[in-house]
Amino acid sequence: MKLQSFELPFGKNQTLQKTPKILILTALTIIIFTVIPLYYPLLGYTVKNFFQPPLNSYESVTIDDSTRIPSHQKCDIFTGEWVPNPDAPYYTNTTCWAIHEHQNCMKYGRPDSEFMKWRWKPDGCELPVFNPFQFLEIVRGKSLAFVGDSVGRNQMQSMICLLSRVEYPIDVSYTPDEHFKRWKYTSYNFTMASFWTPFLVKAEEADPSGPTHTGLFNLYLDEADDEWTTQIDDFDYIIISAGHWFYRPAMYYERRRLVGCRFCQLHNITDLPKTYGYRRAFRTAFRAINGLENFKGVTILRTFAPSHFEGGLWDKGGNCVRKRPWRGNERDLEGEELEFYMTQMEEFRVGEREGKTRGLRFRVLDTTQAMWLRPDGHPSTYGHWPHENVTLFNDCVHWCLPGPIDTLADFLLEMLKREGRRSFEENLHFKDKKDKIR
Repeated sequence: MKLQSFELPFGKNQTLQKTPKILILTALTIIIFTVIPLYYPLLGYTVKNFFQPPLNSYESVTIDDSTRIPSHQKCDIFTGEWVPNPDAPYYTNTTCWAIHEHQNCMKYGRPDSEFMKWRWKPDGCELPVFNPFQFLEIVRGKSLAFVGDSVGRNQMQSMICLLSRVEYPIDVSYTPDEHFKRWKYTSYNFTMASFWTPFLVKAEEADPSGPTHTGLFNLYLDEADDEWTTQIDDFDYIIISAGHWFYRPAMYYERRRLVGCRFCQLHNITDLPKTYGYRRAFRTAFRAINGLENFKGVTILRTFAPSHFEGGLWDKGGNCVRKRPWRGNERDLEGEELEFYMTQMEEFRVGEREGKTRGLRFRVLDTTQAMWLRPDGHPSTYGHWPHENVTLFNDCVHWCLPGPIDTLADFLLEMLKREGRRSFEENLHFKDKKDKIR
């Protein structure tokens, strides 16, 4: 792939010295407005850096395609189909140490490997395969935090494995608690962190067993969990997500008063739908972000990733044993999964509108459709040895590594490549509005 050189609008026999001043200004204007769309103000460097990967760049990805500035800026990359990708996977359980044991499917004997050999193909455009060199250049000198539950941690570990082809990070965590990790890529001065907050709001375990033996939790729906809100001020990007913990029985509190519960099975307490707590938790989380005085980063909502239990509920023998993705027309998202998705998006739009008044940026990593179509990508029973004496249900919530969740990095990189132009335009719009108010 070649970069097109800029051609200055000078005639054949003209020289710069004899060119009228107005023509010089015109030429400079054309150059400026040609270069600006290729420049990422947020990222701190121009497009030419994308075309200069290190000499030891990975061999299995076509650099030309993955470094091209997207020509379909309006294309919805989140609507599409899974198509075969014989080049995948780009790491294995033997080349990456970051894989959580319960998602290390190949180590624990999963017999098939085809679930690793798919990529996402959007309708109407291409989504380049993740380029770790390009990603690390984009985030050089920046920081990214995953805020949420173990599926968020699953995503972060996928990122570590994908980036391991360039560099492994060092542990710079401020606590020995594995729920709160910070990793630094020293060559790029890039920090990646995870903050465990399965409900996003303050929560207490009221009963370790509860009516379904998964615990009964007190959720303070109007109080954000300060385990993450006090830590994100300096982050450039936060990816926020939550979902599966809201299936557990919970007591709902607002203004420290009990307002109802979800499947608590206690007399004289109103049983509310799952989405009641889910909606208010996201509302509180987005309000907390918008209320942070020093936070100037980009908030990215990673939408709900549905589970795929078939043949029974998770605790009633349900399992996920399929060997290939669904086609888009095979199975529609419906029921509780659709309700969770719609609830998230509704609260996101409210938070986004409020954030815009402060010049904050909100984005959506809308992965629900893509992950819904991957019933084949879960660990199931392959998160431990068959002979181990452990009490574990079939895991149809988390994702094998390598596996479908690696594609979230493809989405994220494409979003970051588009972010510079979009944030530049939004900053101009925000500045114009402020000037008009004055």
